[in-house]
Amino acid sequence: MADLTESQIAEFRDELERQLAKLQESMTVSDKALETVALDQGAVGRLSRMDSLQSQALAKGLRERESARLGLIQEALRRLDSGTYGVCIVCGGAVAAERLFVFPESGTCARCGD
Repeated sequence: MADLTESQIAEFRDELERQLAKLQESMTVSDKALETVALDQGAVGRLSRMDSLQSQALAKGLRERESARLGLIQEALRRLDSGTYGVCIVCGGAVAAERLFVFPESGTCARCGD
């Protein structure tokens, strides 16, 4: 695991698990926002439905970003378990601890980017 201390590894694992729990909670809320919008044919109902559809579209975009981030966090936890956390998945070099403190889910060094 690159040049990370046991203390740093434990800190990264705690942070990733905290972020995972928070994200899963957020995704539960997003699921509710994606529920089918009821059809109301009245004039006010149509405007209300348009607002609801717009909110639903925004929630769908948020859900896609959350799903992508969930995958990154889960993959980082797998790398922690396999002993490859802190090793760039592109070049095999070390991912700087400073980068991991900012982006603990990062699988690449700064040179290879995300």
